[in-house]
Amino acid sequence: MKNYDVIVVGGGPGGYVASIRAAKEGKKVALVEADFLGGTCLNRGCIPSKTLLKHAEIIEQIEKAQSWGIQTNEPVFDWNAMLARKEEVITTLRGGIQGLLRAGKIDLYEGSGVIHPNKQVIIEGKDTAEISGEKIIVATGSRPVVPPITGLDKVTYHTTDTIFNLDKIPASLVIVGGGVIGVEFANIFAALRTKVTIIELSNRIIPTEDEAASKALMQSLKKKGVEILTNHQVSGFNAETNNSLVQVTSNKGKERTIEVDEILIAVGRVPNLDAVESLDLAMNGRFIHVNEYLETSRKGIFAIGDMIGNLQLAHVASSEGLTAVANLDVPVEKMNYRIIPRCIYTTPQVASVGMTETELKEKGIVYRAHSVSLAGNGMALATGETTGFSKVLIDETFGEILGVVMVGAHVTEMISQSSAYMYLEGTVDELAKMVQPHPSLSEALMESANALVGKGIHTL
Repeated sequence: MKNYDVIVVGGGPGGYVASIRAAKEGKKVALVEADFLGGTCLNRGCIPSKTLLKHAEIIEQIEKAQSWGIQTNEPVFDWNAMLARKEEVITTLRGGIQGLLRAGKIDLYEGSGVIHPNKQVIIEGKDTAEISGEKIIVATGSRPVVPPITGLDKVTYHTTDTIFNLDKIPASLVIVGGGVIGVEFANIFAALRTKVTIIELSNRIIPTEDEAASKALMQSLKKKGVEILTNHQVSGFNAETNNSLVQVTSNKGKERTIEVDEILIAVGRVPNLDAVESLDLAMNGRFIHVNEYLETSRKGIFAIGDMIGNLQLAHVASSEGLTAVANLDVPVEKMNYRIIPRCIYTTPQVASVGMTETELKEKGIVYRAHSVSLAGNGMALATGETTGFSKVLIDETFGEILGVVMVGAHVTEMISQSSAYMYLEGTVDELAKMVQPHPSLSEALMESANALVGKGIHTL
């Protein structure tokens, strides 16, 4: 039996990052992956969806160009070519991970790993082996939730894991769930001329984000022809010869039936626990319980990513992977979730970091906020991307930046500027004094900060 200093089970954005960092720390490392390297994010989530979202953005820009004196013919969509480009991007990134593992002399086992209490991992699949490790990091991720709705087993439906298997662009699509994943797919298919309907149980889409951001995104999606049914739930499904029937009920009891080509279930994800079933780990609801150092109730076994129930984001899993490696020998570094950027890659994009106004009110924190619309921003006007705003939330007493919300073009890139300020405990005065390039969308941040200290220039 081969022995390792560290065995990482799961090769997603948490697992492969942890493997590489552990190898750089001089550890003898094995990585066990049942599917493709990169996990859900690379193969079925973040990367393929963002690739197609870029396609959607280009389509929208072509349409916008008609009013700029650039005349084009009606675009023709080649779904197979789009999927081929998506696969090319995935393959390139997957190959990059493989190269990094080889460079780090990390042993890759392709198969499903089951962890036993004696820290042996039994692997079955392409590679069959029994290996043991002094320390183990569990990073097996999550899978889509399939809710027990009447008739769902009678219709053809997709989850976020299978939606890219469509053989053609559907004429109509119902998306069950108006969270981050649901709105991103709505944006993609609306650009492809699909009639999209979002069904969301809450009173607004992206309900965990800023209310103003939710409203702005809803307005944008509706302009693209997306029907959004908030305060609604699916009560049942029926199958017809060619299409499916989705039975919808509002919170006031009003019923409606939607005939649709395709159905996407996007109501969340649950952890994959197959690898740890024999460990009898302490749980936090349906998630694995870990301490501040990401160690489970079994000494020497750590868990990261979607399995432990914090923000289910790829960059969070990667950060947790690095933190877990730092604590393998001695607990020295606590995982910090205070400054985690959250991004939605629709058009317009939504990005935020820190606390929302709702959270600040719930915690009783005295704060001030200022929002600047992009409608008067020079770069936004020049590029025709005036939808959106920048909002800065600060502590009333010391002016510490508590949160930032941005809606607009490229804000998923700009949010890192705010993250850096918060990470370094910057104040609103420092943000106000920082010179931003002109013209740029980031001038809106400077304007919000100056307004909060009573020195706004372009604020009435």
